[in-house]
Amino acid sequence: MATKKPTIPKTPLVQLPERDEGEAVVLERRTLKAKPPQMYQVVMLNDDYTPMEFVVVVIQEFFAKDLEAATQIMLKIHLDGRGVCGVYSRDVAATKVDQVLDAAAQAGHPLKCISEPVDF
Repeated sequence: MATKKPTIPKTPLVQLPERDEGEAVVLERRTLKAKPPQMYQVVMLNDDYTPMEFVVVVIQEFFAKDLEAATQIMLKIHLDGRGVCGVYSRDVAATKVDQVLDAAAQAGHPLKCISEPVDF
């Protein structure tokens, strides 16, 4: 049985840093461009049982909105079925969702809140 001797792939030669006339090593700095992290929006969903006043208080407490902004978001939730409360990094958005769901459960309301990626 004839077997072929395995071929070892050639590795590229390591490129040495350039040297100037004084035999000093010259290194080139390359800046890396990091992409910004994926952002997530926290969205509250409408239901027919959670009082509007409770939704306004939750938006004020967990999303640092004033009374007027919280009322506008609550009306958007009520009229459109959903409303964006804020845009955060993934971990912060998940924490905000958990805080809202815990507050709603403690108050006995079926308020739903989700986070979803923002498409730019």
